[in-house]
Amino acid sequence: MEEVQEKSLNFIEQIVEKDLQEGKNDGRIQTRFPPEPNGYLHIGHVKAICMDFGIAEKYNGVCNLRFDDTNPVKEDTEYVDSIQQDIAWLGFRWGNVYYASDYFQKLYDLAIRFIKEGKAYVDEQSAEQIAEQKGTPTEAGKESPFRNRPIDENLRLFQAMQNGEIEDGKMVLRAKIDMANPNMHFRDPIMYRIITTHPHHRTGRRWNVYPMYDFAHGQSDYFEGVTHSICTLEFVVHRPLYDYFIDQFADSDYRPHQYEFNRLNITYTVMSKRKMLQLVKEGLVAGWDDPRMPTVCGLRRRGYTAEAIREFINKIGYTKVEGMIDLGLLEHTIRESLKETAPRVCAIFDPVKLVLTNYEGEGETIVAENIDGHSELGTREMQFARELYIERGDFLENADKNFFRLSPGGREVRLKSAYIIQATGCEKDENGNITTVYATYDPTSKSGTEGGNRKTKATINWVECKSCIDAEVRLYDRLFACENPSAEEGDFRELLNPDSLRVVNCKAEGSLRKEMHQPEIVNGIAQCNHYQLLKQGYFVVDPDTTENHLVLNRTASLKDNWQK
Repeated sequence: MEEVQEKSLNFIEQIVEKDLQEGKNDGRIQTRFPPEPNGYLHIGHVKAICMDFGIAEKYNGVCNLRFDDTNPVKEDTEYVDSIQQDIAWLGFRWGNVYYASDYFQKLYDLAIRFIKEGKAYVDEQSAEQIAEQKGTPTEAGKESPFRNRPIDENLRLFQAMQNGEIEDGKMVLRAKIDMANPNMHFRDPIMYRIITTHPHHRTGRRWNVYPMYDFAHGQSDYFEGVTHSICTLEFVVHRPLYDYFIDQFADSDYRPHQYEFNRLNITYTVMSKRKMLQLVKEGLVAGWDDPRMPTVCGLRRRGYTAEAIREFINKIGYTKVEGMIDLGLLEHTIRESLKETAPRVCAIFDPVKLVLTNYEGEGETIVAENIDGHSELGTREMQFARELYIERGDFLENADKNFFRLSPGGREVRLKSAYIIQATGCEKDENGNITTVYATYDPTSKSGTEGGNRKTKATINWVECKSCIDAEVRLYDRLFACENPSAEEGDFRELLNPDSLRVVNCKAEGSLRKEMHQPEIVNGIAQCNHYQLLKQGYFVVDPDTTENHLVLNRTASLKDNWQK
């Protein structure tokens, strides 16, 4: 019997297991996922979510959700709600919900302590002047003319900033560290800035000064007891400052430790929340949940399942090397998932009428398997009668020997799950376009009967004219026309794929009539079903569907274009 090879640990898991073996933090594992509530989660966040929550799950720890709400200008409860909804949909559960704003008083008191200890000062320079004085990685910065203010003056000015007596942008509080440090983040970083123009979504107008990320993040980790603070590689250079701030006030041996992994970059899309917001606000997409967007809600509306997204993250893994992941791998993952679960139905995108001239009677019911070869997954009923719709491309009036579908001349073709037919001719309009195809059927050739075993070189799809329904089909493709839009010069909006959405109408088999209703909403999420439209691709019912109008979104095509 072959041994099942266990998947090797990623480097973060190796660190965690080593810490557990050495008894660090009394064997306690605590992580956190700290999104800023200034936009919707995208698939890049999912990689961090799977790491933060996955580590806690695997090692019997706890992962808390903490909203980094330190900038009231961009943040909103809408985003708070959507983030919680998306994490729950992905299948993760947090231990507690925290906010950076929970610690505003603690952080403010800590800033006062820094001022009293001569480790912080109020700077009246503009943002441009401060940036200019920072220097370069190889050239030391210049000290601010306000760097050596008396402590009492700094305390008075910082209090005035908080009291709302100072205009936005007129003053900041900076840490007094080292303007010659080779790590530019140590060159007197800003700790607090003034924001009076926007109320905070939780604290209202109570605060007029707000902590910067570098000052709030590590301290919040410390306050909560985080053991492994896991983030992406761009924060490597921030880690010494993360440690420095904690070392200035920590009163025990405990320290949270920061570890970094490569972030997720995917071809043919952008991961910048700023650029995504621009697309939404300018109406270049239909919203945050547009199925072309890499947001979790957009992927969900397109038909991606939580299981497939998590499997995709599992496949790409975690390293310390940045790279670009082919979008084809994500498409391959959902295709492989739906291949085993999505019921098959017929839908005719470019219909032409087929008349079976020798068929008599009102019609009959054809029983077809939901997934061919898997009768245990159920069956569906299709109405069959004299008049059907088939794809226009499945018939040629004058076909050569390499065309195996419907054509006059005695060639036999099977109607899927039904009968074998032979074309006898066609009817055209005044422009020469075929409007009706005529054929005869063999009543002894019904699929599933003794005479139905006869083989043909082609099988074509069909729907019955009276029982079929009209459906709107949204054919989604890649949002951008170039592989790496973030790396291109110029306006990224000019790189959008003009063919990223094509809307067509089709004739769908009547079994889909049961989908024509407003979908059930569970925890704010529409519960929509998946289907494979035979020879067309994988589709999901869109929440826009009503009792009079069926809307289907293409999740993925049938063809696997991903190159291993």
